[in-house]
Amino acid sequence: MTPYTDLQDNSKDMLFKIASLTLLGHLFFSAFSAFAFATFLLPPYPEWLQTPQNQKVMALGYTYGGATTVTLGALSGLAFLAWAVGTRKALITFAVSFLLALTSEYVGTRWDYPFGAYEYTSQLGYKIGGKVPFNIPTSWFYMLVASLAICGRFLKGTDDNLSKWWWSLVGGVVLTLWDVSMDPAMVKTTHWIWEIGDLSDRSAFEQLIGKPIFFGMPITNWLGWLLTGILVARVMLAFVPPSEWVAKVAPHRLPIALYAINGLLPLAICFRWDMVPAGVLGTIAMVIPLWAALRNDPAPLTSLGTAPMAPVGDRPLGAR
Repeated sequence: MTPYTDLQDNSKDMLFKIASLTLLGHLFFSAFSAFAFATFLLPPYPEWLQTPQNQKVMALGYTYGGATTVTLGALSGLAFLAWAVGTRKALITFAVSFLLALTSEYVGTRWDYPFGAYEYTSQLGYKIGGKVPFNIPTSWFYMLVASLAICGRFLKGTDDNLSKWWWSLVGGVVLTLWDVSMDPAMVKTTHWIWEIGDLSDRSAFEQLIGKPIFFGMPITNWLGWLLTGILVARVMLAFVPPSEWVAKVAPHRLPIALYAINGLLPLAICFRWDMVPAGVLGTIAMVIPLWAALRNDPAPLTSLGTAPMAPVGDRPLGAR
């Protein structure tokens, strides 16, 4: 083995270590947040939390906790993708997905399309352009990494244009299933606010999709999620095609764990903040893609590491 190859191997090992450690950090903060919102952050607040000192700590937690959790998730997704497909591809994929998701969110918060009329509060930290918190497009990136990795467990890894659009659609659906519990949870805890106006002069269809019928959220939000998810996924697939997701990304459990971890907080809020139907539906929604992914696990693993897979062309659809 040449020194150059040794250097490459060491770099790849370091990337995977970073991905694993940041995933553990992401898990810790997600689990703690889920515990907090299910216990002492559930109104009415306990007396010990209302002291001036603890109020300052809580304010710091609201200001930096969510941003730290999302940043760790993004670092894990980015380091893992760099380990799997190469640093250059991973960085380009991150940059273009971040910009596209940011554009969609900025248009949404400014002109109400494609999600509906909503606004982010200050609880999610620094806002880009005074509208979109930095960690929103960041979370779009790493959750789509997880979603496309899940797709790679049961979709065929062919790289023609039609297949890429099919992958984008399925990836967008997997991503949107996460929002079944997350949006009610974030609205309930005032991380963002829906500002639905009077729709009485609109058509029956516009009223159906525009009214806040699901715990303060309109159906337009899911339609916007699906549309944005499809478009961002399609751009990501232009740089990392389906064959690479199947052969290099999907065999590993880290992105699947990343997807599952992000259900902890919203589900905890839904079940403890009197939104049990949203919690039940959200659980079912996330379990479906996770079950499909684990059902097609290539081989038993002792860690989040690798497992051998047959070449893409040697496997029928869904085979492992």
